[in-house]
Amino acid sequence: MKKNVLIIGAGGVAEVATHKCAQNNDVLGDICIASRTIGKCDAIIESVKRKNNIKNKTKKLYSRQINVLDIPATIKLIKETNSEIVINLAQAYVNMSVLEACIQAGVAYMDTAIHEEPNKVCEDPPWYANYEWKRKDRCKEAGITAILGAGFDPGVVNAYCAYAVKHYFDKIDTIDILDVNAGSHGKYFATNFDPEINFREFKKVWTWIDRKWVMEKVHSIKRVYDFPVVGKQTVYLNGHDEIHSLSKNIDAKSIRFWMGFSDHYINVFSVLTNLGLTSEKPIKTAEGVEVVPLKVLKAILPDPSSLAPNYTGKTCIGNLIKGKKDGKNKEIFIYNVCDHAECFKEVESQAISYTAGVPPVAAAMLIAQGAWDVKTMVNVEELNPDPFIELLNIMGLPTEICETGIKNFFRPESCLKKVLKVF
Repeated sequence: MKKNVLIIGAGGVAEVATHKCAQNNDVLGDICIASRTIGKCDAIIESVKRKNNIKNKTKKLYSRQINVLDIPATIKLIKETNSEIVINLAQAYVNMSVLEACIQAGVAYMDTAIHEEPNKVCEDPPWYANYEWKRKDRCKEAGITAILGAGFDPGVVNAYCAYAVKHYFDKIDTIDILDVNAGSHGKYFATNFDPEINFREFKKVWTWIDRKWVMEKVHSIKRVYDFPVVGKQTVYLNGHDEIHSLSKNIDAKSIRFWMGFSDHYINVFSVLTNLGLTSEKPIKTAEGVEVVPLKVLKAILPDPSSLAPNYTGKTCIGNLIKGKKDGKNKEIFIYNVCDHAECFKEVESQAISYTAGVPPVAAAMLIAQGAWDVKTMVNVEELNPDPFIELLNIMGLPTEICETGIKNFFRPESCLKKVLKVF
C-alpha cells in the first residue's frame, strides 16, 4: 500500500485536492503541498484547518517551496517527504519535468491536463503522443504508475466512456462530452481556470469525426441542449485533451467536446482576440519592454480562486453516448451536477475547481489501495471505471445516468423519471 502524497501547485484545483487528501489521510498518509510560492501553500493549509478537514490529526500536513523545472530538486523533495504518490496540479508547462522526476524517484505520478510547451499551441493530434506517451515504455520498465488526465474532463468523462463500454453498449457510434457552467460569479469577465491555459485552448478546434482528425474554426459550431437540473444551455464545439486519448482507446466513430459559453463571454473573448490580447507571442512596448499579451491579460483578469465566495449556480458535465446494445439503438447521458455554494461551504472553492480537484484524490486513493496501481502509464479510460465512480459518489461528485439521453431543445419526461444513481 502506497502512502504519503506530494501535491505540486497551489491554485484553485490544488486547494480542493489538499482538502480532499486531508479528509482521507487515513488512506493517503502525510500530505505535502509544494509550489514556487510557499505563501499560497500555507494559505491552503490554513483553509483546510479552518474547515476542520483533517481526518487523522496524527498525520502531517505541511508545505515546501519548489521550482519543479529543477528535476534534481524535485527528486530530492520527493525523497525528503517520503512521498509515494505525486499529484501534479501545477501549470501544464511543467508536466514532463514532474513526470521525469517521478520516474527517476520511482513513485506514482498523475496530472489533470496534457503537457504544453510555452511556445507551441494546439499541436498536431493526438496530443498525448507528442510528449506523454513517449515515456510510456520507461514507466512500464520501471514499474511506475502514471495516470494521465485524472481530473474531470479529462478524467471522469474518460471513466464514463469506459463505464458505458463495460455496462451499456456493444458498439458506440458517437460520444459528445458536454461541459456547462450555469453559474454566476458577479464579475464583468473572468475565467474559471488559469486564463493563460484557458485561452490557449481556443486557438484551434481539433475534433474526432468519422474516425479521423478534423480541424474546425473556434466557436463556429454550436448546439443548444436542455440539461438535467441546469436547463437549456448553449454549447460550442471545442478541442480538448480527452479526445486525444479516447480516439485511441475507445472504439467510436466520432468523439467531440462541447463547452458552454454565454453570449457575453463569446463577445468579450472575440474582442480580446481581435485586439491580439490572447496571443502567446511576445511583443515590445514603445519603451522597449518585451511582454506576452496573454500573460498581461492573465494579470488583469480576476484570479479564478477569488471567484469562489460569490459563485452561485451549478455545473453539469457529462457524456451523451449513442450506439447499439443487443442490436438495438441506445442512447444515454451519464453526468454529474455540482453546486458552487455547496463546494464553497465544504472546501472554500467554486464547483469548477472542485470537479477538477476531487478526482485525482480519488485516483490517488485507488493507487494507494492497489486497485489502480497498474505500474505503467495509462489514461483513465484504460482503467476499471467502477471503483473510481463508486468512490467519487461518496466524495462529493455523484454520477447519474439518464437512460434516454438528452434532446436538442427538449427534455423528455421519461428521462427525468429514469435518472438513476450508478451505485
